[in-house]
Amino acid sequence: MAAKKKDAGSVEAGKSNAALHTELLHSMILQRRFEEKVAEAYALGKIGGFCHLYIGQEAVGTGCISMLRDDDYVITTYRDHGQAIARGVSPRSVMAELFGRVDGCSKGKGGSMHIFDRNVNFLGGHGIVGGHVPMATGVAFAIKYRGGNQAIVCFMGEAAVNNGAFHESLNMAGLWKLPVIYVIENNKYGMGTAVERASSIKDMYKRGDTYSIANAEVDGQDVLAVRDAMSAALERARDDYQPTLLEIRTYRFMGHSMSDAVSGTYRTKAELEEYLKRDPINILEAKMKAAGEITGAQIADMEKEIGVVVQDAWDFADASPEPPLEALYEDVLVETTSG
Repeated sequence: MAAKKKDAGSVEAGKSNAALHTELLHSMILQRRFEEKVAEAYALGKIGGFCHLYIGQEAVGTGCISMLRDDDYVITTYRDHGQAIARGVSPRSVMAELFGRVDGCSKGKGGSMHIFDRNVNFLGGHGIVGGHVPMATGVAFAIKYRGGNQAIVCFMGEAAVNNGAFHESLNMAGLWKLPVIYVIENNKYGMGTAVERASSIKDMYKRGDTYSIANAEVDGQDVLAVRDAMSAALERARDDYQPTLLEIRTYRFMGHSMSDAVSGTYRTKAELEEYLKRDPINILEAKMKAAGEITGAQIADMEKEIGVVVQDAWDFADASPEPPLEALYEDVLVETTSG
């Protein structure tokens, strides 16, 4: 196996707790304000097609991705804007992609559900539920085959675990000992269907036992708890090529997509209000204030700076041209040489 590299997200890398927590808070607030701007743009017709917001789940992507090295990989679902930003894809290129413009990270061809950036090993959002889980397993196989010590994190919703591809992938990862971390973002609803109505096993993480895969349940509203769970999973992946299944319990504050922008008819206002009490941003802010790591004035300054970044992303996307008609024929086939 290749020599170990220190995890980029670890406190041991030299950052103080205050500095680390400030970075985590900044990332989550940036994602939140970006997504709020996306909702505004969608309402104004700037964005078309399907659009799924990450509001309420920011601690999951931030906590997991903040622990990764630059040479690790991330693959995810169609709820991908926030995770892309957490991974280092610029807000400008994400917004331009949402607007369907040439300066988008997928040249305006992917849209909301297919954010992709090879420069940061962000292997895309994927629109087919569970369809990307075998891809993640294949990447993990390639890492081990080449003798590397990277890991790949595969995000999925809880509805994906009832698909056959999920079970086939976990079986192979457990059998072949692959460095993949499967992250179930359990936000309680597969579109509008409560998990209790769709799964005979309510504790999703226990499905890892079937394939002898280490597993755990994690509080997805606490970014520090997420980081702790990811740290242990990465250690297993790097040291022993061992896979991990994490069920990170969270909640989306918006609807499934912009077609049911708030709550739809499948959950009550009282339920939503109860979960809003555990906003991941507020939880981290409270911990930091209690520890004397940040003040209200500093948070206000952060919000102001982030507001400028998000508006800049909008302005950049709005000014970017639409793809020309001939772009329909580009990037369709791969040119190869014979001989």
